[in-house]
Amino acid sequence: MNSTPSIDETDRRILRALRRDGRLSNTKLAEQVGLSTTPCWNRVRALEENGVIESYTAVLNQQALGLPDTVIIEVTLDRHDDEIFEKFGQALADLPEVIEAYLLTGEYDYLIKVAVAGTAGYEEFLRRKLYKLPGLRHSRSTFVLRCLKRAHSVEP
Repeated sequence: MNSTPSIDETDRRILRALRRDGRLSNTKLAEQVGLSTTPCWNRVRALEENGVIESYTAVLNQQALGLPDTVIIEVTLDRHDDEIFEKFGQALADLPEVIEAYLLTGEYDYLIKVAVAGTAGYEEFLRRKLYKLPGLRHSRSTFVLRCLKRAHSVEP
């Protein structure tokens, strides 16, 4: 996508409604945003085709899955070449405990968010997985006490 698509207030209402509930039927969505079903469906399709809506997903409850703790990890690599970034990044993406991972500028190379079952689960993740990734030089971890806000996109 080379340019930013034009988004009007009706598109914004559609996006806000889908952000709250991505499972809305087209009929309910059209009703909520004040359109008939065909124009609503056409707008949603255009938002998808233009890459404004990337995907639809289910948000899972970590605690219900037995992984109630979130840990934020800052990682520094031992060197900064394309090969190590590629290997480390791919290995990181393959770990199921990793919820989010970002390549950064600044003091650390990566910021990683993981879901674990307590300190024992975190120690196992560190020893058996993270510390075995290629190129890791240093990590610093912080346990999350409470999530104050969780959003998967900005409010349009």
